[in-house]
Amino acid sequence: MTATRAELAIGGMTCASCAARIEKKLNRVGGVDASVNYATETAVVTYDPAATSLADLVGVVEGIGYHASPVDDGDHAGGGDGRHLTRRLAASAALTVPIVAMAMAMSLRPPAWREVSLVLATPVVLWGALPFHRATWANLRHRTATMDTLISLGVLAAYTWSVVVLASGADRDIYFEVAAAVTVFLLAGRVLEARAKRRAGEALRALLELGAKDASVLDDDGQERLVPVGELHVGDRFVVRPGEKIATDGVVVEGASAVDRSLLTGESVPVEVAVGDDVAGATVNAGGRLVVRATRVGSDTALAQIARLVSEAQRGKAPVQRLADRVSAVFVPAVIVFALGTLVVWLATGAAAADAFTAAVAVLIIACPCALGLATPTALLVGTGRGAQLGILIKGPEVLESTRRVDTVVLDKTGTVTTGVMTLVDVVPAAGVDRDEALRLVAAVESASEHPIGRAIVRAATERFGAGGIPPVDGFVSHRGVGVEGVVEGRHVVVGRGIEATVDGRPLARFVVADEVKPTSREAIARLRELGLRPVLLTGDTADVAHDVARQVGVDAADVDAEVFPADKVDVVKRLQDEGRVVAMVGDGVNDAAALAQSDLGLAMGTGTDVAIEASDLTLVGGDLRAAADAIRLSRRTLRTIKGNLFWAFAYNVAALPLAATGRLDPMVAGAAMAFSSVFVVTNSLRLRRFRPDR
Repeated sequence: MTATRAELAIGGMTCASCAARIEKKLNRVGGVDASVNYATETAVVTYDPAATSLADLVGVVEGIGYHASPVDDGDHAGGGDGRHLTRRLAASAALTVPIVAMAMAMSLRPPAWREVSLVLATPVVLWGALPFHRATWANLRHRTATMDTLISLGVLAAYTWSVVVLASGADRDIYFEVAAAVTVFLLAGRVLEARAKRRAGEALRALLELGAKDASVLDDDGQERLVPVGELHVGDRFVVRPGEKIATDGVVVEGASAVDRSLLTGESVPVEVAVGDDVAGATVNAGGRLVVRATRVGSDTALAQIARLVSEAQRGKAPVQRLADRVSAVFVPAVIVFALGTLVVWLATGAAAADAFTAAVAVLIIACPCALGLATPTALLVGTGRGAQLGILIKGPEVLESTRRVDTVVLDKTGTVTTGVMTLVDVVPAAGVDRDEALRLVAAVESASEHPIGRAIVRAATERFGAGGIPPVDGFVSHRGVGVEGVVEGRHVVVGRGIEATVDGRPLARFVVADEVKPTSREAIARLRELGLRPVLLTGDTADVAHDVARQVGVDAADVDAEVFPADKVDVVKRLQDEGRVVAMVGDGVNDAAALAQSDLGLAMGTGTDVAIEASDLTLVGGDLRAAADAIRLSRRTLRTIKGNLFWAFAYNVAALPLAATGRLDPMVAGAAMAFSSVFVVTNSLRLRRFRPDR
């Protein structure tokens, strides 16, 4: 089957039970795999178009009492009813304050205070709590129960009891203040929760708004015209003046400048660019005038791809959240049974009906599993959003578990620990061989090669002899991973692995080529060690070069794997895993992709290839290896936040239910505590916005 993937905006969800119910219903449709996220108010569905359609899936959601509509990349679903909730809260609070005051202070009670309480409480219960009643009715029509069911039952039970007592003229306690105050507390919780959820998603929204709005396009006659960024096409040339944002991804065709990439990579130091260098949209031209040719526009740009990766990560579910979903699915029916059991037990033991009723209502209200549904997605929203601001892309929530277990980090040397730009360090000629002659002959063969080592030798020879000083090569042959050969001035020259060269079967020279170690690599490896990770250096270079780099950056000699063919990198990762290690791999090239996929945690340098980035779990948008330690720290902190949220949510219910059932928890206090638990979970997640990189 050819699967199609789509996203639906879901309206009407009020708790994790709603999300679990929608997800279960969608997954019952043949050929559909769905995941519903309560915090982002979205459903991601993968379906077979031959078996069903997106319209059918929208119908499934609406058929069980919710709203659904397809959304495009970058659209944000949910949060549309915040103003309505705020109005309900304000009006309900104004009516509730005098009710509570009369109930708690006898001196404030007018002669007909009970009747006054009825008049004030009725609009609060029937209109203020209407969202809960409406959702409960929709659920009942489909023979299900959610958190709203518990709230609606509790509020209506307190109100109905009070009305019956008042109508009968009995001298018993009434609970108008409970019905009204619980409604106000829960509405307040919903309003604060909605605001906190919006703040949790601010990082992604800010990311989407980073791009330039207009571009100064150069016509064929050299005239500039201002056009919206959405009208740019690949191949268009546009001008970027100092201080302006680069409109889209492209390559510099005129000018030189420094570009501030901090918006995308988190790196504060501007990068020098000149003709031929790539630049990314949304970065800022900090220096001279540039003319850029667009190479990627719209959804293909680096900014759009980053936003898409972050959105997908935020919509996913960590393994720990799936447990919470299963608990929420059975929790509400169990609580209703428990509340009825509480009522029966109290009455059976001879307790007053008012006391039995109070305990049962407290059980209904305190048990709402709101915090369970928010524990994971809100932390993911904030953590992945903050990561995007720092140039760290977390591909999915399951990645978080991997960062906790990792104990070994394999570092591909070239392009990760080093700059990847090769330089000829020395030429060691064989006995009786002229050094310049050896360089000239080998450079001639390497001039036909695209290998970085070959280019380094050619560059050195060109600087030494000039462009015309390198003779042509005939019969050039490249042996992948082994070397190159060719005929130069009638002599057969072979340049082999390890940069050993021969001419007509006799030793010619040994070439020492190395790339420069990045200035931040030693500090980065020290920080990885602080996280409890054992660094292993992996390279195809000779042992001498590998150990020299290892010494410079602080990797133990025993943890160096040199002269490793590209295809053998996977074997190194497997060997470490067979030794019982949990392995993270950091790389940037096409030949790293398989090893990145094999590792328990793959980290791709964003300066590398698309293949490597696709195979990784975490992408470091910049080229600074220190970001690897930051990425692991952020991932671990996000996971700790999720687990802390879940602990609070579970512990809160476990501790509060017995108190409510035994009559030690007033229903009004229960309502306030339940609302506070949800706000606490979201606020705890928001602390991730204060995460700072160690750079």
